[in-house]
Amino acid sequence: MQPSSVKPSSASPFDASVGTGAAPAPEGTAGVGWVRRASTSVALLAIAVWLGGLLALGAVAAPVVFSVVPMPASADAMTIVFRRFDLVTLACALVVLVAEAVGLLGSPRSASPAIDRWRVLATLVACSLATYEATAISPRIAALHHAGVVRGAGPEGMLLSRLHDVAEWCGKCELLLLVAIVVLHVAALSPARGKAANRG
Repeated sequence: MQPSSVKPSSASPFDASVGTGAAPAPEGTAGVGWVRRASTSVALLAIAVWLGGLLALGAVAAPVVFSVVPMPASADAMTIVFRRFDLVTLACALVVLVAEAVGLLGSPRSASPAIDRWRVLATLVACSLATYEATAISPRIAALHHAGVVRGAGPEGMLLSRLHDVAEWCGKCELLLLVAIVVLHVAALSPARGKAANRG
């Protein structure tokens, strides 16, 4: 009786993964890797500072100061505060943009390209509004306040009032966009999408 020959197994790693229920190891970072997670963490920290500042100044500081401190001292004080916050806003916007670029370039394969596109668009619009407000609106408001212009009084006062309205509109739009960006970041890093990237 001749011994039976044993053929070498030709089972692939994928077959083994199917038998054990384990997903095959993805190549590279599988869309949501450590680069994406690190850049997202940095972006969210910058957004937290930016968003917290908008809420603190717009919803707390400004109404209290303008209701307690008489004019023009209140306007002069808040002008200084907003001009300093403009620097913080610009720094946060720069960090968010750099983090977004690093995340996309360092982890090009994404499980949610549509979410990434909307997040990038919202980020660009928010940063553009912050830059416009800090470089075009706030300096003009500060100059008019320093010149002693009273809001709503005369042609220059009407201009000052319009500039304040534009600044308020920019701040509200930035706030909504930042909230949307946070939601889109969380959606892109959800476990379900990470599994979808691994299966892809």
